Amino acid sequence: MADYKDIENAPKHGEEIKNQDFVEIEPDSSRNEEFAAEFTADDYAVRDRDDVDGDVNSMYGWIGLALSIISFFVWPIVLGAAGIILGFVSRARGADTLGNIAIAAGAISILVTVFILPFV
Repeated sequence: MADYKDIENAPKHGEEIKNQDFVEIEPDSSRNEEFAAEFTADDYAVRDRDDVDGDVNSMYGWIGLALSIISFFVWPIVLGAAGIILGFVSRARGADTLGNIAIAAGAISILVTVFILPFV
């Protein structure tokens, strides 16, 4: 039978691998440095996206609405289509009311131009 001293002194399975570093630097190296201070973002001011994007959302809606209204007087197909496109962009960015109004006004302008004005 084996002595108990030999079994107790034998290295446990995986102990050598656990204590080795992947770069082959000893665990008690004098180059243990902490880099966490350089990589943290404590001074970074997080802005709320609703505050920043709120003006942009309504801007697309107002420009789309303006183009749709102007399309009743000048270039109805081109400006009406541009108003509809900007209305969809505005709706996608969260300004639903302005987007819907721009889409409706542009569509009405195009429909009036195509179906009613040729007969008047």
